[in-house]
Amino acid sequence: MKRLIALFCLFLTIADVHAATERISSIKKAVQDFVAAQTASLPGEVSIEVGNIDSKLALPACGKLEPFLAEGSRLSGSSTIGVKCEGVWTIFVPVKIRVMAPIVVSTRPLSQGMVISPSDIMLRRADLSSSPPGVLTEMANAVGKTLNSSIPSGYPVTATMLRAPFIITQGQSVKLVSIGAGFQVTSQGIALSSAAEGQNVQVRTLSGHVVSGIARAGPYVEVGF
Repeated sequence: MKRLIALFCLFLTIADVHAATERISSIKKAVQDFVAAQTASLPGEVSIEVGNIDSKLALPACGKLEPFLAEGSRLSGSSTIGVKCEGVWTIFVPVKIRVMAPIVVSTRPLSQGMVISPSDIMLRRADLSSSPPGVLTEMANAVGKTLNSSIPSGYPVTATMLRAPFIITQGQSVKLVSIGAGFQVTSQGIALSSAAEGQNVQVRTLSGHVVSGIARAGPYVEVGF
């Protein structure tokens, strides 16, 4: 009898371990699927490594697992995904997310004020999660723009490093254009600052008034009524 009881207890233990293993496997799959769905729109190739979950956790079975991004985490690099069974339990699972994609880097040292040409940059495959925020992934987004600061060779190029070229410079004589329904009024003025296309610029009119408008290719300044 004692032997039967021992065998029965061993069977229950094995069954519990198997059930726990199944639950952990389901949780890890839920995390994997959640991260894959959330990163599907990212450029490049995404790889996801789900961390270990303690097999000794006594987690009751759950009919519906609900993964979510833990507060303060992001979907890149080392992160944390929460998984909850509504009203029953919640756990947090570590994940490592790598997004391999081409990024724009400099081909040589580039100086502040330079206008980027195609020969100044190239694409290099890198992990976006360890790249600077706002790093560019297309060369077209850098060519023709001006560097705000100098960068060394092989350095990632970010959007904040660049500005569109000025089409209006401070002190330049510019045409002011006001467009209404069926009519257009033009006048002259002096730009009080430099501006790229689409940026706001202040202009002093010939009468001495200061008006604000939008720099447009031409160049001219579009002024509203």
